[in-house]
Amino acid sequence: MSRFPILIALALALAGCKADAGKRSETALQFPAAHRPVSQLGANSVSTEEARDDRNEANTVMDLAKIRPGTTVADIGAGDGYYTVRLAERVGAKGKVLAQDIDRGALERLGQRVEREKLDNVFIKPGAPDDPRLPANSFDRVFMVHMYHEVAEPYAFLWRMSGALKKGGQVIVVDRDRPTDQHGIPPLLLQCEFEAAGFRLVEFVRKPEILGYYAQFEKDAGARPSPGAILPCKMNKGEVTIG
Repeated sequence: MSRFPILIALALALAGCKADAGKRSETALQFPAAHRPVSQLGANSVSTEEARDDRNEANTVMDLAKIRPGTTVADIGAGDGYYTVRLAERVGAKGKVLAQDIDRGALERLGQRVEREKLDNVFIKPGAPDDPRLPANSFDRVFMVHMYHEVAEPYAFLWRMSGALKKGGQVIVVDRDRPTDQHGIPPLLLQCEFEAAGFRLVEFVRKPEILGYYAQFEKDAGARPSPGAILPCKMNKGEVTIG
């Protein structure tokens, strides 16, 4: 069955959900605003797929994340699908990859690529700036590779994303240690924002293959905080404060 009708529907949905620049959406107002700038959406190019493969980026990340045949993965901010297609090969026919993005053009290009490469275990879904819109209790891993710094509503986004993880599921973040308006996020600020939304850091490593760092989070054993109880993180002169 062709995926193009699905892509057209996605494009129309995305066209109708764009928020005014600089204005918070009503669905995010119950959560605190982020006290940090964000990078422009889609303005960051890590490098070509060939260069990324030459330094073994995807395999390094998938190995660290323990991606195996049968794993279910959400690829958030999938873009043109560098990780999507490699995850699809790794998880195999018994696994599943859901590719999500808020960029209409990226989803259209990715849909064409998925159809061209006959990736029957890949599904495409549009997200929102404050909600990845993932099905509940569905994923062993959620990937956020070189894109978290573009999330303008981190507390709403992470809080809503947590319900999509299966028991023992984990969130994988790959990013660079630089200011958030320069296509990266300092690790201490990243950890603070995740902890505020009810996660805890379980692994952190720096790797030259990924041009940055790898951080792995899981849901904290305690109850998920209510939106109104979340205290925002602030970074000033290399130190993170809360509230």
